[in-house]
Amino acid sequence: MFSPATQQKLRKFRSIKRAWWSFWILSIAFVLSLFSEQLVNDHPLLLGYEGKLHFPTLKFYSAQTFGGRYKTEANYLALRTDPEFQASGGWMLLPPIPHDPNHPYLDLAGAPPHAPSPQHWLGTDNAARDVLARLIYGFRICMLFALSLTAISSLIGITIGGIQGFFSGRTDILLQRIIEIWSALPFLYVVILLGSIYGQSFAMLLFVMALFEWIGLSYYMRGEFLKLREQPYVLASRGLGARPPRLIFLQILPNAMTPVITLLPFMVVAGISSLTALDFLGFGLPPPTPSWGEMIQQGLQNLHAPWVALSAVGALFLTLLLATFIGEGVRDAFDPKSFNKLQ
Repeated sequence: MFSPATQQKLRKFRSIKRAWWSFWILSIAFVLSLFSEQLVNDHPLLLGYEGKLHFPTLKFYSAQTFGGRYKTEANYLALRTDPEFQASGGWMLLPPIPHDPNHPYLDLAGAPPHAPSPQHWLGTDNAARDVLARLIYGFRICMLFALSLTAISSLIGITIGGIQGFFSGRTDILLQRIIEIWSALPFLYVVILLGSIYGQSFAMLLFVMALFEWIGLSYYMRGEFLKLREQPYVLASRGLGARPPRLIFLQILPNAMTPVITLLPFMVVAGISSLTALDFLGFGLPPPTPSWGEMIQQGLQNLHAPWVALSAVGALFLTLLLATFIGEGVRDAFDPKSFNKLQ
């Protein structure tokens, strides 16, 4: 499946224990976060009522299904202590963390934010929402955003940088001038402008950031293509009549991917940091979307409740630390100078 050189680089990456274990920890955490509705939710995983089984995390059930009066969604928090529900033999299996990230627990004693307790392990925020639940959902959003941004930016950067490097000449000069003008645009102003016109959303923010994030990678790809297009094996293929698509995709691109591979983890780090910073400033995802940046902002406004900010900062620190360890391991394993030392 992989060439011998690639297999040796992968073995080198596995031998870097810090990077290898960081990769597995972050990957497992991300995969688990994809099932947050089954792990962190105030809806039961399984509910039994009048001899029938129900799956509230997968399907909508009205209150009438469980003896209520209305056709709106059943209030599962109220059902937990409803005497009529229990008298009819009703039971429910709750997720490991039985809290919804957007549900305000206003029945708790005192004013929010509430301190950590056996019921809410990391306390609640200023809207009485469970901090741990918002952290987990916020992690999923951060990772999905950063990975999507990395994929889109890489595709654009590789395409434009490859075109510049392969065709060079006037094409290279024209595109380079356009990139220089584009990179001079104030990113934050563009976010504010488009957000005010089209509204704040995951897709809009991803689109705006992808417009700028590819620029750095295009410089690397341009340099690699300029260097590799003059290599003897490329010149030989060109002399044999190979067309540009064959030269690009079969001869040059596979050998130019090293900068991309080594930069990918750091692009993920940049994506997470950018989203958190925009949420902190109020220009990111719309409320009540669970957001680490918004939680840090809450922490600054509620210094008497340090668990809000410390939880978000701690989660952000650990995620960026693991991603950085992975990036360093990938760089050491795939860097040509490091690879040559193994020979």
